[in-house]
Amino acid sequence: MNRYISSKVIQLRNDNTSKHSTSFVPKIERDNTDLFIRTRAGDRLDLLAHEFYQDVTLWWILASVNNLGKGTFAIPPGSRLRIPLNISDIREKYVEFNQRRR
Repeated sequence: MNRYISSKVIQLRNDNTSKHSTSFVPKIERDNTDLFIRTRAGDRLDLLAHEFYQDVTLWWILASVNNLGKGTFAIPPGSRLRIPLNISDIREKYVEFNQRRR
């Protein structure tokens, strides 16, 4: 799922280009299906998203629930990460949350 799917496209006047409006991530509640892992050297948000979700673009879910990703995909080795597995619920809430904010 493209994280910009529910973002409004804004047309810029000065050079006839466009950009996406800001997308917001709703709070992702803990679920009894969540996994918890310890990271290893070389783990990154995008690579873990691919491993657990088969989709590198879902890195933002891992960043959000673990308060990571402020400018980097890197994760310190030995970090304890929560991996939510209820992806369909998260996607649905994400779209609803951003459509209400338009």
